[in-house]
Amino acid sequence: MQTQLAPQYQGTPEGQEAEAILRKCVHCGFCTATCPTYQLLGDELDGPRGRIYLIKQVLEGAQPTRKTQLHLDRCLTCRNCETTCPSGVQYGHLVDIGRQIVERQVERPASEKLMRSALAHGLNSSLFAPAMKLGQAVRGLLPRQLRDKVPAAHDAGRWPTASHERKTLMLAGCVQPAMQPNINAATARVLDVCGIQTIIAAASGCCGGVKFHLNDSDGALQQMRANIDAWWPHVEQGSEAIVVNASGCGVTVKDYGHLLRHDTAYADKARRISELTRDLSELLPEMAAALGGRVSQRAGQMGTLAYHPPCTLQHGQQLRGGVEQHLGAMGFQVRLAPVESHLCCGSAGTYSVLQPEIATQLKERKLGHLSSVQPHAIISANIGCITHLQSGTTTPVRHWVELLDQCLS
Repeated sequence: MQTQLAPQYQGTPEGQEAEAILRKCVHCGFCTATCPTYQLLGDELDGPRGRIYLIKQVLEGAQPTRKTQLHLDRCLTCRNCETTCPSGVQYGHLVDIGRQIVERQVERPASEKLMRSALAHGLNSSLFAPAMKLGQAVRGLLPRQLRDKVPAAHDAGRWPTASHERKTLMLAGCVQPAMQPNINAATARVLDVCGIQTIIAAASGCCGGVKFHLNDSDGALQQMRANIDAWWPHVEQGSEAIVVNASGCGVTVKDYGHLLRHDTAYADKARRISELTRDLSELLPEMAAALGGRVSQRAGQMGTLAYHPPCTLQHGQQLRGGVEQHLGAMGFQVRLAPVESHLCCGSAGTYSVLQPEIATQLKERKLGHLSSVQPHAIISANIGCITHLQSGTTTPVRHWVELLDQCLS
C-alpha cells in the first residue's frame, strides 16, 4: 500500500515507521476474520483494514474527527490480526502511532478526559493498593459494576528467603500485587524450588503499558526509563532474566528496545532489557523437568482446567501452545475452548472500563466457549483476563502458576 505523507510527518520517526508498515499492507482482508470488534460490530472501520485506511488518511493530511477517534478507541490492540496477517504487518505499532496523532488533533469530551486521566494516574498511584484493600473490605456492599472490578481478597502466603546463585528480576507491576498478590508470591515460590531466586527492584514500577495505550507516551516512556534504571544494576550483577507473569506487561517490556530506540541515553540498555525479558511460560520446560515428578499426583486431582491463552501471550508475544503442553506433561488436565480460543476475552488493559458494552459481549462469548469443557477451574496468564473473566462466572479463575504452587505446598 503506497502512501504520500503530509509534510508535517515527512522525516519524522512516527511518519517513517508508519510508512514502512503501510508498505506491507496488501488489502487481503484476512485480518477481518479474526478481529473481535469486526465480528461483533460488522463495520469495516471497526476492523484492522478499515482502521489502517483511517490512519493512512490522517498521515496523508486528512483532518481526523471524533468518528476516527472512536473507531481507533474500539480497537482492543489484541494483535490477533498480526498472527493472521500473511504479510507481517505490524498493526500494533501502526495503531499506536495513529492513536497518538489523532489524540493530539481531536478534543475529547471532558468526561472522557477525566476517566482516562483517572485510569492513567490512579492505576499507577501509591494509593491504588490501599484503595483496593478498602474496596475488598466492603466488596459485598458495592454496586455490581464496581464489584466486578474488585477481586476477592487473597492471601499471598510466604515469600521465599533462600539465596540462589541463579537470580532473576520480577516485574512487580502496577495492579497485580494489589489485586492478586498470590500470583507474584506463587511465582517466587515455584522458581525457588527450581533453584532460582526472585528479586524485585525497589524502584521499579508499572511497565508503562497503561499510560502508553491511553496515549500518554511521554509519561509511559518516563516509567520505562525508571524501570531500566532500577533493573540495570541487577543486570550488571548477573541477573539472568526479567520474568513477567502478567503477559500484558511482558508485551510492553519486550518492546522497550523498539519504543526507546531513538533515545540515545537508553537505546542500548532498553534493547538489552527486551532481550532479557521472559514470560513466565517460557520457563515452563525447565519447570517441567525440575518439578514434574513432584506435582503429577496432585495435578491429576485438580480436575479439568479450561485454559484461556491471553492475546498478549499468543499474539502480542507470539507464544502459543507452551502452557497447555507443559502443564499437561506434568499431569494437569488442560483443555482449550473448542472454538475461538484465539479470540480476546474483552479485558485488554483499560478497555473493559472504557468500552464496557463490547468488553462484556466478548467476555460472555469467551466464557460460553470455556464452560463447554465443564471445567473445575479456568486458568490464564494475565491479571486483566483473570479479573475480567471472574466477574462473569462462579467457576474459579486463576493464574496457572498458582495451581503449580498449590501442588508443591
